[in-house]
Amino acid sequence: MAFEEILSRAAKLEAAIASGPIVPAVTPPEIRRHLAARYDFTKPLALDDVVADVERMLRMWQVQVTHPRYLGLFNPSVTPASIVADTLVAMYNPQLATWRTSPAANEIERHTLGWLAGKFGLPAHAIASFTSGGAEANLSAVVVALTRAFPDYGEHGLRGIAASPVMYVTSEAHHSFSKIAHMTGLGRRAISTVATDRDLKMDLGDLARRVAEDRRDGLAPFMVVGTAGTTGAGAIDPLPELARFCRAEDLWFHVDAAWGGAAIVSPRLRGHLAGIDAADSITCDAHKWFSVPMAAGMFFCRHPDAVGRAFRVETSYMPGKTAGTTVDPYTTSVQWSRRFIGLKLFLALAERGESGYVEMIEHQAYIGDMLRESLRRAGWRIVNASPLPVVCFTRDGLETARFLAALYQRQIAWMSEVRLADGPPVMRACITSYRTTEADIDRVVSEMARLDAFELR
Repeated sequence: MAFEEILSRAAKLEAAIASGPIVPAVTPPEIRRHLAARYDFTKPLALDDVVADVERMLRMWQVQVTHPRYLGLFNPSVTPASIVADTLVAMYNPQLATWRTSPAANEIERHTLGWLAGKFGLPAHAIASFTSGGAEANLSAVVVALTRAFPDYGEHGLRGIAASPVMYVTSEAHHSFSKIAHMTGLGRRAISTVATDRDLKMDLGDLARRVAEDRRDGLAPFMVVGTAGTTGAGAIDPLPELARFCRAEDLWFHVDAAWGGAAIVSPRLRGHLAGIDAADSITCDAHKWFSVPMAAGMFFCRHPDAVGRAFRVETSYMPGKTAGTTVDPYTTSVQWSRRFIGLKLFLALAERGESGYVEMIEHQAYIGDMLRESLRRAGWRIVNASPLPVVCFTRDGLETARFLAALYQRQIAWMSEVRLADGPPVMRACITSYRTTEADIDRVVSEMARLDAFELR
């Protein structure tokens, strides 16, 4: 087969990474000296030599996020099929701005997004697009919501809006919304931060109070962001209640399910996403829990007319529309020229099937449960409540920075620290690899106990 060598190299690399170090020990000057000494770009170099050198740098000087004991942010081990997909895309270099330029690629993406939209319970007329990531998908949601709520926004910007718009998030929501408020001209003060309950979920009572007060003050509430799997603690906001509230108050309901959205394919987990089917828009990242290479975000919206108004553009130099096809992506999304992002999810789904993905996702959820219970038995205190495989934990007297430094130095695992609800820093571990096993968890927890007992006293 044509991609046998790629798959063979990927398998060898997977094994090498799993048996090697997780965390590099390198300084910026060290890397800069290496590059300056070899690459002044004045003469050509043998490609094989350059590739070998770059691969050495990536092996030596990178946190190995595909390592089974990388328990960090949402950077997954990647499926072999998705590696082949990215190689194919680089070879053919399709341009997905218009349907006529890349009919096959556009239809493959449409088919893949349609399958996932159906899982989310969105109507058949819903529109979706692949994005560079969750931030772009969230930006798309805000732009479309503004366009629908304020018809003059598209032509006149915020000057065409009589009252100042307000969107509602919690402190646990993704901080891309702060950037988005800046980029859209809303300003960061247009974000109203809603209180959370003890489980870090949005407090519906506080939301209702804020919306009512803002309207009395002459402001214009337009959007509520519920999160399905917060980055810090894996909290899932009360989606059904938020959906009912937004319908009653005529507010756009966006669900940021960048990580947790993949749980929708799992019979065991999908109940925790109840209410997502009522969302006006959804963000989900394939490069998180669907285990494909970065970057592969997705934006879903139940209002294709609003999407069309938000991103409409006409120009003579782009190919004209083809009768009977879907609309051109450059007229319904933020990007113009765009890579064939969706092939890696399509190929991975086709190769593993839905049942294979259910197995992968539920395995990670099981390993997360195992980690949680193993830590409890070892005397750690769990400080978050989530059905998803992210575990936040601490103990009395813990110095997280010191503990993490020792964890990295001993190559036990890669974890991070996080502050939840403005509390003290705690440890955060997330199962991001479908290759993480029970043996990995046993090793991590037992070595952490030895580290705690002998090196940090």
